[in-house]
Amino acid sequence: MPLKDKALIMDATEMRRVIVRISHEIVERNSGTAGIALVGIRNRGVPLAERVRAQIAQIEGSKPPIGTLDITFYRDDIERIAYQPVVGTTDIMFNIEDLVVVLIDDVLYTGRTIRAAMDAIMHYGRPRAIQLAVLVDRGHRELPIRADFVGKNVPTSHRELVVVRVAEVDNEDAVFIREVE
Repeated sequence: MPLKDKALIMDATEMRRVIVRISHEIVERNSGTAGIALVGIRNRGVPLAERVRAQIAQIEGSKPPIGTLDITFYRDDIERIAYQPVVGTTDIMFNIEDLVVVLIDDVLYTGRTIRAAMDAIMHYGRPRAIQLAVLVDRGHRELPIRADFVGKNVPTSHRELVVVRVAEVDNEDAVFIREVE
C-alpha cells in the first residue's frame, strides 16, 4: 500500500499559530486555568499537550497539571493492530476528581481513539467534564464524538491519510495529506 504526499496542510508556522489559538480558547472556555488539567494521548498528542501547556503558562502565568495517556488496552481493535502491541506509559500524577480534563490529540477521525481515551480516563476517577482539543478534524465519524477545540477542519476521503509530524518525535512540524495509491 504505497503512499504519496498529496498536500501540505500546515507548516511549522501555522501549527504554532493553531496551538496559540487553541490555548487561548481553552483558557477562555474555562475562565482561566483553575480546575483544568491537560492530558496528551500517545504519541503525538503528548508533545502537543506540552506546547498547549507552555502557551497557557504564557497567557495566564500558571501551568495546569499535565499527564500522558496510552490507550492501547482500551482500543476496540487491539487484536487487529498487533499480536503483541507496543504499550506506552500512562502518567497521570494528579487526582482528576472534579477537574475539567482536556484531552489533546493530533487527528480526530472516527472517534474510536477518543472513546478509548475516555474509558481510560475514567479508571483514574470521575472528572467534572472532559473536553477535546485536536490539531486536525478530518471528519468521517463513526461515533457521536466532536472536538471542543479544533486547529483545522480538513475534509478527506477514506483513501487519504492525515499525517502529523511534530519536532519532538519526527524532527519537523508539518501536517500532510497522503493518498493511498
